[in-house]
Amino acid sequence: MDNRVVITGLGVCAPNGTTINEFSDAIKQGISGIRHQPDLETLNFSCQIAGKPLLSEERISQYFTPLELRNLNSTGIVYGVIAGLDAWQDAGLTIENNDEPDWDSGTIFGTGTSGIDKFRWAINKIDALEIKKLGSSVVIQTMASGVSAFISGKLGLGNQVSTNSSACATGVESIWLACERIKTGQAKRILAGSTSDSGPYIWGGFDAMKVCTYKHNDAPEKGSRPMSSTASGFVPGSGAGALVLESLESALARKAKIYGEVLGGHINSGGQRGLGSMTAPNPTAVQRCIQAALKNAGIEAQEIDLINGHLTATTKDALEIENWKVALQLPDGNFPYINSLKGMIGHCIAASGSIECVASILELTEGFIFPNINCEDLNPDITVLIDEKCIPQTLIHQPINILAKASFGFGDINACIIFKKYPHE
Repeated sequence: MDNRVVITGLGVCAPNGTTINEFSDAIKQGISGIRHQPDLETLNFSCQIAGKPLLSEERISQYFTPLELRNLNSTGIVYGVIAGLDAWQDAGLTIENNDEPDWDSGTIFGTGTSGIDKFRWAINKIDALEIKKLGSSVVIQTMASGVSAFISGKLGLGNQVSTNSSACATGVESIWLACERIKTGQAKRILAGSTSDSGPYIWGGFDAMKVCTYKHNDAPEKGSRPMSSTASGFVPGSGAGALVLESLESALARKAKIYGEVLGGHINSGGQRGLGSMTAPNPTAVQRCIQAALKNAGIEAQEIDLINGHLTATTKDALEIENWKVALQLPDGNFPYINSLKGMIGHCIAASGSIECVASILELTEGFIFPNINCEDLNPDITVLIDEKCIPQTLIHQPINILAKASFGFGDINACIIFKKYPHE
């Protein structure tokens, strides 16, 4: 069995928008969600700016019961549940309170670290010999699969319910894993996505590695500079993105709105061999991942209209462009448009791929290319590889038929997925 897989629902909880309409407007206008973070300054972080979703207590209370909210201290679960339930409702699916699970529907919802603030609180209680004060919510909030467990319980999902974790490749990987399950007929629909906690205990390690910028603490919106000659490291971010993937047959049967189709994809690793390491990509593996995704999708390189890159605003940006160029083997002057969302939201770690996939689907559906911001001084190591017109710095309105999205993560792991506009009659 090889079912066609389409996207029927979108949800997002991003630093520059926590509803699809708000997020869509923000990415079109190049609006940044990166702000100064007083707690990072107090803790003497080098990078004192970050991207965090802005959510009111009232908004959060729409998704959780008063009992759940009483001890809820996992931002990643909050972001994931909001994005996930919004995607489910956007797909026209209802939340039933039947005794019978929905055997045809599941979720693969990834994360990096879950509930780190809750974990810290629990450790302090244990160290203070107050184990009896831990309560019953520590495990569910600190286990990696807490987010998929919360979502499953709220939606009554009876198919696969799991959490994947592959560093910055997590979001794209979750979507491809979900796609494969539907393709093989093991599920009719899967809510796929990923989430990442906010805060110093997530971001501190990156700050210590000196991979985060420290040069824009007084100008947060200018801090994340993918493809810029003055890029000085990534800006940490957080949030969640979610997509409802569904077999085309199921979507048509229930007359669902269809955003686009997943044509193909691929996941691999560079094995930390050659030029690859725990923190650096093996270029051969990246190129093979892209090429295998195209082959799996059954398309040629010249059919790609737009690449939504990983492009984190580090020294590796030029290498990524070079890898795309080698992998696609297109003649000079015939490279697709390429953009990076990280200029607006920072690097949302485990959530980055899913949030960026939501942006990609909006571009496909609505026919636009969001602008790259903060790269008015393009890196010359990039412009010797591709024409600067391929890196739009203003909004472009034009039909997009095929979009390639890739994410590359610590541990030398790669994920690439190919989306296609769905031809509505």
